[in-house]
Order: sequence, then C-alpha cells, then structure tokens
Amino acid sequence: MNLAQYLPVLLFILVGLAVGALCLGMGAFLKPHKPDPAKNSPYECGFEAFEDARMKFDVRYYLVAILFILFDLEIAFLFPWAVALREVGLTGFVAVLIFLAILVVGFVYEWKKGALDWE
Repeated sequence: MNLAQYLPVLLFILVGLAVGALCLGMGAFLKPHKPDPAKNSPYECGFEAFEDARMKFDVRYYLVAILFILFDLEIAFLFPWAVALREVGLTGFVAVLIFLAILVVGFVYEWKKGALDWE
C-alpha cells in the first residue's frame, strides 16, 4: 500500500477541518456578547410557550410525509427517462409504464387504506 497515493485525500480532509475550525473559532471570537433577558428567553416571539417541546405528534403526519417523499421521488426517476426516451426506445417506454403502474397500485392501496385522509 503506497501512502503517497492517499496524500491528496488526506490533505483535502485536513484543509477542510482547518477551514471549519477557523470559521467556528472566528465566529466565537467575533460574535457580540450582549445578553439580555429577551434574548435568553426560550422564544423571541413575544409570548411564553404554551406546550411542552416534547409533545406527541400524530403518527399520520409522519406517514403522509413518508408517502410524499416516496411518490415525489418517482418524478426524479421520470426526468432522466424523458431525456433519454429516444435512446431507450420501446423497451424503456414499457419499463417506465410498468414502474408507473406499480406506483399507481401502491398509491391506490394507500388511498383505500385511508393513509391520506386527515381528520
């Protein structure tokens, strides 16, 4: 194993760490030190918090968020396919139709199960 091959990578990591440490150090050194009761309060919005920060969230919020990410990512797969449609030909077109059919079946299943209903 030749360590000279890894010298650029090690140098890149060291420079990155040095720049990060320099920025943090300069920020800690140059920041204004003027604490007052308003800045030290939990919220600067004008009123005290009315609930605990560790309150329970409805699990449907997370379910809808995950489903949004899942069905939103299908668009990310459709853009490269649309750009290369002429090169992939009929086989690529059929493959994407199968992909979309599977996603539609999943979407209909989630819709029927009521995962998208917000009461």
